[in-house]
Amino acid sequence: MMRRPRSKTCKVIIDVDSESDTSCIQIISSDEDSEEWIPPAPKSKATSKAAVAPAGGAKKPVTKRTTKTNQPNLSKVAEDPKGPGKSAAMGKTETTDEEIRERRGAEEKVTQSDDLDGKIPEGSASETRVKNERLSFMAAEVQADTWAGEGTSQTGLTAKKEEMKEEDFTFDEPCLKKQKTAGTCQGKPTTAASSESHALRNELQMNWNLVQVLSRLTCVETWVCSNVITLIREENTVPFMVRYRKEMINHMDADAVRDVQLVYEELCTVAKKTQSVIQTLKKDGVLTTDLEQNLRSCRSADELDHVYSPYKKGSKLTKARKAKALGLEGAAISLMNSPESLDLRAWVKPDTSGLTSVEEVAIGVEHILADMIAKDPETLTYVKALCENSCVTIQSSLSKSAQKDKVQRQNVPSDKKTGTKKQQKHVDIDKFHLYFNFSCNVQRIQPHQTLAINRGESLKVLTVKVNILDRVKSDFCHWCINNRWRLKTFVRPDLHTLMTNAVEDSFKRLVLPFLVRSYRTKLTVAAEKESIVMFVRNLRQRLLACPVRGCTIMGVDPGFRHGCKLAVLSPTSQILHTDVVYPHNSSKYKEADKLRHLMIKFSCTKVVIGNGTACRETESFFADLISKRFFYPLDVSYCITSEAGASIYSVSPEAIKEMPDLDPNLRSAVSIGRRVQDPLAELVKIDPKHIGIGTYQHDVSAVALKGALDSVVQECVSFVGVDINICSETLMRHVAGLNAGRARSIAEWREQNGPFINREQLKQVRGMGPKTFQQCAGFIRINPQTLHSLKSSPPPVAPTAERAAPKKGKGRTCVSKPSSFKPLDQTCVHPESYHVAQRFLSLLDQSADQIGSPALHQCVENKVKTWGVEELARKVDTTVETLTLIIDGLTQPPGFDMRQNFGQADFKRGIVSMSDLQVGAVLTGRVENTALFGTFVDIGVGRCGLIHKSYITADKLPVSQRRRSLALGPGQRVEVRVLNVDPQRGRIGLDLIRILE
Repeated sequence: MMRRPRSKTCKVIIDVDSESDTSCIQIISSDEDSEEWIPPAPKSKATSKAAVAPAGGAKKPVTKRTTKTNQPNLSKVAEDPKGPGKSAAMGKTETTDEEIRERRGAEEKVTQSDDLDGKIPEGSASETRVKNERLSFMAAEVQADTWAGEGTSQTGLTAKKEEMKEEDFTFDEPCLKKQKTAGTCQGKPTTAASSESHALRNELQMNWNLVQVLSRLTCVETWVCSNVITLIREENTVPFMVRYRKEMINHMDADAVRDVQLVYEELCTVAKKTQSVIQTLKKDGVLTTDLEQNLRSCRSADELDHVYSPYKKGSKLTKARKAKALGLEGAAISLMNSPESLDLRAWVKPDTSGLTSVEEVAIGVEHILADMIAKDPETLTYVKALCENSCVTIQSSLSKSAQKDKVQRQNVPSDKKTGTKKQQKHVDIDKFHLYFNFSCNVQRIQPHQTLAINRGESLKVLTVKVNILDRVKSDFCHWCINNRWRLKTFVRPDLHTLMTNAVEDSFKRLVLPFLVRSYRTKLTVAAEKESIVMFVRNLRQRLLACPVRGCTIMGVDPGFRHGCKLAVLSPTSQILHTDVVYPHNSSKYKEADKLRHLMIKFSCTKVVIGNGTACRETESFFADLISKRFFYPLDVSYCITSEAGASIYSVSPEAIKEMPDLDPNLRSAVSIGRRVQDPLAELVKIDPKHIGIGTYQHDVSAVALKGALDSVVQECVSFVGVDINICSETLMRHVAGLNAGRARSIAEWREQNGPFINREQLKQVRGMGPKTFQQCAGFIRINPQTLHSLKSSPPPVAPTAERAAPKKGKGRTCVSKPSSFKPLDQTCVHPESYHVAQRFLSLLDQSADQIGSPALHQCVENKVKTWGVEELARKVDTTVETLTLIIDGLTQPPGFDMRQNFGQADFKRGIVSMSDLQVGAVLTGRVENTALFGTFVDIGVGRCGLIHKSYITADKLPVSQRRRSLALGPGQRVEVRVLNVDPQRGRIGLDLIRILE
């Protein structure tokens, strides 16, 4: 699928000429379960407008001007079948029309030169037209490089990041991908991109260069795209590339690499499908040279389908194919090449249907010409450029069937007994009331609006149209007749009229529907992508919440009829006790005594309550006991956590295997408690789509969503790292390079041979080849404390010979591996860099046994201050990126956990009800979820409040977060002001004051 860079969301007022009518075409669309709710501004607050205004002072006046259709330079447009970039009118509004035309001309020149040599000139518009960076972690305390460096902020040794200038702020735009240009191998190709590009082009057998197209679609430099393709083809995982191949991918983060990977796979799919289509058409005997060239020029599935659809088996013959079957193709070619010699009367055949008169012959020739025009890549590029420079809008309205259904429901007779109307299964039409009379420019429509319209259309509630100005048609026809499809010599008026009719028929019958489908597809793809990005970001924040360690926790699954299920967990998440209490019955004092006995017996000071049914009542029960010091001498506190997916997990095979003797309801209580003790280890057991993150889950591609969520789970597990000797099989399978089978083999080896002493022993595991070892080794830890405790326990019965199972088809056995502990195995340093780490330690006159010690940390810091990282990298013969990672691994304290810099669950002792809220009150809360239209914040009243995205402005965000298109994520602590309270609908409007560090 072709994807263009996302546009700015600045408001531009376009004054359309009143005499210009619009052409409307219907297509498909869909909405959110809960419609977008915009909290009204407080009535008495005169300063509310100022709070919404963007940073930098007063609003700039919006320039009102009339949209003009510019005629693109065809010689330059033809160089890029994708078409010129977006109209500059979508940028800053104070830019004049003349400046816009000059800028567009410069961009076209850059595009032309890029197509010729595959290089992007420095300082060009194409270089600056890049996507917004999606940082892997959203916590304000953590620097962006912490993701790949696993805690560089702890060392204080890496070079400081450049301070972000205020004028670089692009809060309303998508963020720029990480593209550094200073330092070793940054901004410089590390492979021969041109040779790689030619090889890929020959392999795909397409008329376009894969690397250059990928670079244009993702806004990533060509040499970086070439390296990413090479790494992907070598079966490298995204976490491995981001951490250990930084210099090759120009320090891009995981989301940026994943985006390049997805677009690359889409382009390969288009190329593969094109080859299949060509073979099919060859067998059918309808493949021509021109048709094959058109097919090989397609860069998206949409374009390919547009060219191929008339030739599909079983499809209705098009008018052009019928005319060609009558033999009129020669007449059409003759009209284009030598119109003076064409005589339509010579093609008349009175005995043949469709050729009985000159009029029928002329109509047939028109259909063939219309098809040629609609399939011509240069013509399609031009008409797309016209649309980009015009005002294209999407419009939705209440459908006739929905209106009829609404009237029928209003007239349903009431039930005589109950006095209520009979309930029938109807779509809740009122959910879509925002879109009953909705119109918006396609370049400014929000992603959640697109998804809502799509859902409404799929439910037959909304009718959707795409409006393209008639000015586009007139300009297109004028250009075709006088430029691209201009007849070579002067022709008779009848032939000129024939050509004019062919152009108009081509636009109305073929080109316009193609444009409408293209716009709807692009909007849907962009909206789905943004929704998936929001899902990914929310999941990452949830997985990387700081674990609560060192205390006994009681997990509570609240309920009314079946009581509250309890699970007391040790600091290491072992189940100490399970029980059920009924605090909402008449015997609540007896149940309170039972709770007190359990809390004192196990020294439990933390209570975790699930947010399901009876959560509010259970919270009130515990808060009342705490306020009365009922658990004295214990200082007890509680927190509320999401129990989404707990019930599904409790009956899953993993839960049955882990807790075979427990009732499923008690397993839910265990899961709720463990979600706070170690969120990552517990949440990976649950399908990400059941964790309760994001919105519009059912309106996006299920395959794309699952792939993105699985990828971010792998990313989080890998970068945090796993202790191979104690981690569960479920957690292990999410490490980069491993899967369910390999994780099972590691667990079996561990049971048979005892704990792993070093990383090299992984090579003895069945199915662990060199590539798998390379991908997973850096993310696996051998913790010396864990190893010591496991060695002190009775060892398992070891097999007679310690050797790996023979490799299939290779006929070789594994050589015995060293069985001594290596200190570097507890760090993030990859085994391929151990020799570099040893050289660096020798340079410091230190040993690996001192890893994590204050003495080594001080020695490294002094050396870096004296020599600098670049000079030290040259001395030990490595790159700056590798040495920086080694420094992190050597200086991080033993047992370092990168999640310690992220937000932890909030434990409290009392509650506030919704009735206690007052407009203007300032509260602190924690972000619970993020939607495309705003952020939901838990302020401790049993109902989350909404900060609409219009209140999340630049001046309220830390500098480190101002380039992020989605500024807030789950777990972040914020200070908010209450704007309004609606108790009947259970809605609270909030205004963001600041993010708490």
